[in-house]
Amino acid sequence: MAFKGKNMGMGNFLDIIRVSLYNLLIISAPILLASMLVGLIISILQATTQIQEQTLTFVPKLIAVFLVLIIMGPWILKKLMDYTIYIFNLLPQMIK
Repeated sequence: MAFKGKNMGMGNFLDIIRVSLYNLLIISAPILLASMLVGLIISILQATTQIQEQTLTFVPKLIAVFLVLIIMGPWILKKLMDYTIYIFNLLPQMIK
Protein backbone atom coordinates (compact mmCIF):
# COMPACT_ATOMS: atom_id res chain seq x y z
CA MET A 1 0.00 0.00 0.00
CA ALA A 2 2.76 2.42 -0.86
CA PHE A 3 1.96 5.84 -2.20
CA LYS A 4 3.36 6.02 -5.72
CA GLY A 5 4.56 9.23 -7.27
CA LYS A 6 5.06 12.77 -6.16
CA ASN A 7 1.66 14.25 -6.91
CA MET A 8 -1.77 13.13 -5.85
CA GLY A 9 -3.03 11.43 -9.00
CA MET A 10 -6.31 9.70 -9.66
CA GLY A 11 -4.71 6.28 -9.17
CA ASN A 12 -3.38 7.25 -5.77
CA PHE A 13 -6.71 8.73 -4.77
CA LEU A 14 -8.50 5.54 -5.83
CA ASP A 15 -5.97 3.49 -3.87
CA ILE A 16 -6.81 5.46 -0.72
CA ILE A 17 -10.53 4.98 -1.34
CA ARG A 18 -10.00 1.25 -1.95
CA VAL A 19 -8.06 0.82 1.30
CA SER A 20 -10.69 2.85 3.16
CA LEU A 21 -13.60 0.76 1.88
CA TYR A 22 -11.71 -2.48 2.54
CA ASN A 23 -11.05 -1.43 6.14
CA LEU A 24 -14.67 -0.37 6.55
CA LEU A 25 -15.91 -3.77 5.41
CA ILE A 26 -13.39 -5.75 7.45
CA ILE A 27 -14.00 -3.77 10.65
CA SER A 28 -17.78 -3.75 10.44
CA ALA A 29 -18.21 -7.38 9.30
CA PRO A 30 -17.95 -9.11 12.71
CA ILE A 31 -20.46 -6.75 14.30
CA LEU A 32 -22.93 -7.00 11.43
CA LEU A 33 -22.59 -10.77 11.15
CA ALA A 34 -23.21 -11.27 14.87
CA SER A 35 -26.28 -9.05 14.76
CA MET A 36 -27.64 -10.78 11.66
CA LEU A 37 -27.02 -14.25 13.09
CA VAL A 38 -28.76 -13.44 16.37
CA GLY A 39 -31.65 -11.82 14.49
CA LEU A 40 -32.03 -14.90 12.29
CA ILE A 41 -32.01 -17.26 15.28
CA ILE A 42 -34.53 -15.15 17.18
CA SER A 43 -36.80 -14.85 14.13
CA ILE A 44 -36.74 -18.64 13.63
CA LEU A 45 -37.64 -19.10 17.31
CA GLN A 46 -40.43 -16.54 16.98
CA ALA A 47 -41.80 -18.29 13.91
CA THR A 48 -41.77 -21.72 15.54
CA THR A 49 -43.33 -20.54 18.80
CA GLN A 50 -45.65 -18.01 17.12
CA ILE A 51 -44.50 -15.23 19.44
CA GLN A 52 -44.65 -12.04 17.38
CA GLU A 53 -43.09 -9.54 19.75
CA GLN A 54 -41.03 -6.97 17.82
CA THR A 55 -38.93 -5.89 20.79
CA LEU A 56 -37.80 -9.43 21.56
CA THR A 57 -34.90 -9.26 19.10
CA PHE A 58 -33.50 -5.98 20.41
CA VAL A 59 -31.91 -7.16 23.68
CA PRO A 60 -30.19 -10.30 22.29
CA LYS A 61 -28.81 -8.29 19.36
CA LEU A 62 -27.54 -5.62 21.73
CA ILE A 63 -25.83 -8.23 23.91
CA ALA A 64 -24.32 -9.95 20.87
CA VAL A 65 -22.93 -6.70 19.48
CA PHE A 66 -21.55 -5.78 22.90
CA LEU A 67 -19.82 -9.17 23.22
CA VAL A 68 -18.37 -8.93 19.72
CA LEU A 69 -17.01 -5.47 20.52
CA ILE A 70 -15.41 -6.78 23.71
CA ILE A 71 -13.88 -9.80 21.97
CA MET A 72 -12.88 -8.09 18.71
CA GLY A 73 -12.11 -4.65 20.20
CA PRO A 74 -8.33 -4.99 20.26
CA TRP A 75 -8.27 -6.25 16.68
CA ILE A 76 -10.56 -3.44 15.52
CA LEU A 77 -8.40 -0.88 17.31
CA LYS A 78 -5.26 -2.32 15.68
CA LYS A 79 -6.85 -2.11 12.22
CA LEU A 80 -7.92 1.51 12.83
CA MET A 81 -4.48 2.46 14.13
CA ASP A 82 -2.78 0.87 11.09
CA TYR A 83 -5.11 2.76 8.76
CA THR A 84 -4.53 6.05 10.60
CA ILE A 85 -0.76 5.60 10.42
CA TYR A 86 -1.09 4.78 6.71
CA ILE A 87 -3.02 8.01 6.06
CA PHE A 88 -0.67 10.12 8.19
CA ASN A 89 2.33 8.72 6.31
CA LEU A 90 0.71 9.80 3.04
CA LEU A 91 0.08 13.40 4.12
CA PRO A 92 3.56 14.80 3.34
CA GLN A 93 3.47 13.24 -0.12
CA MET A 94 -0.06 14.51 -0.81
CA ILE A 95 0.73 18.16 -0.12
CA LYS A 96 3.79 18.33 -2.39
